[in-house]
Amino acid sequence: MSSSTSAKIAFIGSHSVRKTNAVHSFAGAVGRSGRSVEVGREVVRFNPLGLNEGATPEAQLWVLMNQIQQELELRNRAEVLVTDRAVIDNFAYFLRVTGGSDPFGVEPLVNEWCGTYDLFVRLLPDVALLADGVRSTNDAFRDEIEAILDMILPRYISDDRLIRIKASEVTEDFDWASMVERLVGPPAIPDPPVVLEDPGPARYVRLNPTLQGR
Repeated sequence: MSSSTSAKIAFIGSHSVRKTNAVHSFAGAVGRSGRSVEVGREVVRFNPLGLNEGATPEAQLWVLMNQIQQELELRNRAEVLVTDRAVIDNFAYFLRVTGGSDPFGVEPLVNEWCGTYDLFVRLLPDVALLADGVRSTNDAFRDEIEAILDMILPRYISDDRLIRIKASEVTEDFDWASMVERLVGPPAIPDPPVVLEDPGPARYVRLNPTLQGR
């Protein structure tokens, strides 16, 4: 669907599963591999219409549209775009609010847009919810989102584009190298420095006497 030649990877899941930490750690690994990288933020934090359990269908529609807008704006700024969430997990929150209905007819767009990602990384919630002043600490709410993700992911994402990692594994010591290579290939090797051949000792040429006076 997208004409961009850059690679796009999304870290997805419910809230408070260390997605943001993973996004920035992975982006750092991409940079160390010799590629340029851009990071897409979690747009729901800037939603003026509300979030968490009290979100409305309109609020979740805003999130979906802004997720796509952000990706359109960032996609061609670097060789790799790393996003904190994707349309698919934002769609899960949308379906929860709407009771599984689609009042704005967004499902075809979600289906098509899922095809623009090269790789998804789903972080599984094996860590406790922590209060950050923004996201809910309600375990039942997070469980609802996870159940919806379990249901919809197989419909929109093939297994060959999905990696699952436990949230507890996202630490400072996590090795992202293999995932970077899977996304964009082995590390870029810089061109070797140009070595000029030694010309040897300077040689002098005796000018023809007729030219010396010129």
